Amino acid sequence: MKRYIIALFLFSMLMVGCDKKLDLNSQKQEQVETYWQTAEQASAGVIAIYNSLIQDGTYMRMMPALTDARGDDFVGDSPWGDLVQTGKFTVMSTSGPVEWVWSQWYQLIYRANQVLTFVPKIEMDQALKDRLFGQAHFLRGLAYFTLANTYKTVPVILTPPVDRQDYYPATASEEVLWQQIIDDLRAAVELLPISYSTVSGPDANQTGRVTKGAAVGMLGKVFLYRKNWAAAAEQFRLLIEGPTLNTYRLMTDYRDNFKPTNENNAESLFEVQFADPETVGGTVFNYGGEPNANWKQVSSVGHTYAMDGFGYSDFLPTRGLYNEFKEERTIDGELDPRLLSTIASFEPGVSELAYGDVWKNPKSNIYPRKYTHDGIPGYTNENNGVENSGINYRILRYADVLLMYAEALNELGQTDQAYPYIQQVRDRAKLPDLASVKPNMTQEQMRDQIAHERFLELAIEGIRINDIIRWGWLYDPDKLAKLKENDNDFDTWRAGKEYLPIPQRELDLNRNLLPNSAN
Repeated sequence: MKRYIIALFLFSMLMVGCDKKLDLNSQKQEQVETYWQTAEQASAGVIAIYNSLIQDGTYMRMMPALTDARGDDFVGDSPWGDLVQTGKFTVMSTSGPVEWVWSQWYQLIYRANQVLTFVPKIEMDQALKDRLFGQAHFLRGLAYFTLANTYKTVPVILTPPVDRQDYYPATASEEVLWQQIIDDLRAAVELLPISYSTVSGPDANQTGRVTKGAAVGMLGKVFLYRKNWAAAAEQFRLLIEGPTLNTYRLMTDYRDNFKPTNENNAESLFEVQFADPETVGGTVFNYGGEPNANWKQVSSVGHTYAMDGFGYSDFLPTRGLYNEFKEERTIDGELDPRLLSTIASFEPGVSELAYGDVWKNPKSNIYPRKYTHDGIPGYTNENNGVENSGINYRILRYADVLLMYAEALNELGQTDQAYPYIQQVRDRAKLPDLASVKPNMTQEQMRDQIAHERFLELAIEGIRINDIIRWGWLYDPDKLAKLKENDNDFDTWRAGKEYLPIPQRELDLNRNLLPNSAN
């Protein structure tokens, strides 16, 4: 059984930090200044950073939803206009979900900044202090990485506010923003342990905390996104070849990466910890606000994505994704097994059930299955039919590392060397040997092949739109035509609208904040 580190903790001084009318002499501000005294308080401060990952604006629901919606693997099917408009690249800057994402990532940054500012003065075990710093750096780096991919340019805030002008941070340049992400992740790599099974202290043997491998993987991903291919390959090579970090492997069953069992497994470099209330308790949904001891630790993604009759069905997989899964059969002549782990579809003689019962929806319909409870033995609905999913959200998987390494090698002109790493992912899906069916690909052909492999392996994991943006597909007429063929939401895309707009309320309150291309 997984061991949860996200304890719901009464930490009243951890404000969101975006109230521009904050009374700097208030009692709450005095608590911030006087709180940080002991190792126990330092550890609790780091737990509070993790707590920000399980709220509605981060991974409880809206971060996956608003990211998946913009890819060509997902299309809106919701009465909630904000969700549909996000997929069509027409969402307004006054959208509530757009603001929640912004606010809760900056809440996380505010909490990380407190740890990094106030914990150095605490007298405590240095090894534990280093681990706490490493986690704070990683989580802040993850936050800025996510904000950069979501809004393109945002303020970079590295310390808690001291005076009134600190509540009006200016928009940073892309160069400053991405350099800060790199700096945070490099610090995390230096400070984090390979595993918590070998440490002593309150975090000993805990799963779910950030590790050195997670930091190396995310640093490699950042270099890849910035087209620093050699630096990216260097990081990924540490995870694949070692000598000390090559402990990851692909799970035999692809679906093990998206179930409430087998979590924090050998394929996972980092995942957000959720839990069923029947396991850890809680009566109040963890949407946001001040956490309290009655908070749940649940994910709403399953219920949001689940098919008609079992959930909100706010999104559907695109026919483009479904059809691409069917382009290639396994070596046994069967469907790609990832199809029915990703998409719920009626396939005569192969898949005719939904939630363990007969298929009740039109047989031509397709629905998301990944991150839902459909098809998992013992579940006949979405975990009691409410937003109570305990399925962890995976941030980085080893399969992604293998495909990114292959991409980096290809971009470095080592196309032939990319084949084996792609094949590891294909082997799990029992697909034919790529070097045999498509030998001697050119660099450009391999780019298209890697894009195809990533589309199928990483579908509905909040990755596709980031790939589309970094590859420049939206500004390539041929690629844009393909995106429109896969998902007609791209018919309403206009240049610059691939990002979420900066929330209007933030622009109204902060005279130093600049709009982005989506405003």
